[in-house]
Amino acid sequence: MKQSKSYYDCKNCDTRIQVHQGGTRSGKTYSICQALIEWCVNNENAGWVITIIRKTMPSLKASVMRDFFEILENEGWYSPMNHNKSSSQYILFGNKIEFVSIAEPQRIRGRKRHIAFLNECNELTFEDFTQIILRTSEIMIMDFNPSDVFSWIYDKVMTREDCSFFQTTYLDNPFLDVNTIKEIEYLKLTDANYWRVFGLGERGLNISAIFPHFNQVDKTPDRAKFISFGLDWGFTNDPSALISVYKDGLDLYVEEHLYETGLTNNDLMRKIRDLGINREEIIADSAEPKSITEFERKGFLIKGAKKGPDSIRLGIDVMKRHRINITKESKNLIKEMQSYKWKTNRDGNQINEPEANQKDHAIDALRYVCLNKLMENYSGKYYIS
Repeated sequence: MKQSKSYYDCKNCDTRIQVHQGGTRSGKTYSICQALIEWCVNNENAGWVITIIRKTMPSLKASVMRDFFEILENEGWYSPMNHNKSSSQYILFGNKIEFVSIAEPQRIRGRKRHIAFLNECNELTFEDFTQIILRTSEIMIMDFNPSDVFSWIYDKVMTREDCSFFQTTYLDNPFLDVNTIKEIEYLKLTDANYWRVFGLGERGLNISAIFPHFNQVDKTPDRAKFISFGLDWGFTNDPSALISVYKDGLDLYVEEHLYETGLTNNDLMRKIRDLGINREEIIADSAEPKSITEFERKGFLIKGAKKGPDSIRLGIDVMKRHRINITKESKNLIKEMQSYKWKTNRDGNQINEPEANQKDHAIDALRYVCLNKLMENYSGKYYIS
């Protein structure tokens, strides 16, 4: 059988989960099928169940099933006697290969298996992944094109200690013809983000992101000067968010201290004092003057953020004048920054206004500080990324 890089990645991996991220025509799906078939050949009559899964059956038949049976026919191992087409199952050297779509929950959740292969796993949900892995005793194999900017795969699977990650591109597939390679490389000229995803196999970019560039740092350096705390009020659905801002030249260092729902003002005061914050300045959302007054009466040095016409856009503009560094433990702020994007009109063109109804509580707290503490003496000065 012919092999490419993904074949060896899959075959030699010794962790419970393996994630294969790749650009178009990198050969990952075909190579994983090769590795699974070879495993069955070398483990005759093991009686294992291998489940190959995709979101829909039509997609499954047009991709991984076609690759799988093409390999069997090329090697002379296909037999109609072993192929149950009505149930999409094949018996290969005493092992059962079953092809299942997510639309068949009784087959996904009701049966145990030894190996699961999730083809184009970014089409599935984290709940799908959870139900499948709970019924998979040995190995979970996943492959996908990284077209999604945000995915449960990055946050909840690739962070696991028992997960190995592999990345491939069309250059890792030695069997592509010249014309296919040329078509892929044309993406360099036509669409930078498509080239990044489908050419280089890199995670896609949020092209409408308001803050596409910010740094994650271990801690705020000692030389940075404290500016203020920022506070955005919340309660039932929206969290109360508290951040601190430090400055070093055009660098801002931001740390998230609190991000929690269901806090009354008394709860919030207690938690802020527990953080050791007593007389340090806090810039809060001025939309709740009653809350600000309650904090003042309890001895906090708190001020309502000054707002005016176009204050959101102006606050974002001040933020963009700086290089923003966020501590790695500030998980909620980082997620907000990654997903915070501009609104687009019906033609898909960006409007100089943030998208409505997106999470921006910690960002708002940061914006209050920037708008109220960093406006002066910065006319015309910007950090150039």
